[in-house]
Amino acid sequence: MSNSDRKLLEFLHKELQISQEDIDVALKHPELNYGPLPMLLWQYGLVNLQQLEKIFDWLAEQT
Repeated sequence: MSNSDRKLLEFLHKELQISQEDIDVALKHPELNYGPLPMLLWQYGLVNLQQLEKIFDWLAEQT
């Protein structure tokens, strides 16, 4: 896992209060190979659209 992936997971857990269990569920799905983690979290109902927007804003700030 890259450093940027670790930072994203930390952001999801600490800033958006997404449980580690929900994050683990998303990370275990094979669909992760076909799309980014934020979209997978949204597709499985683990984040709402407002949270998804915050994730993308955070990602944009990181680049």
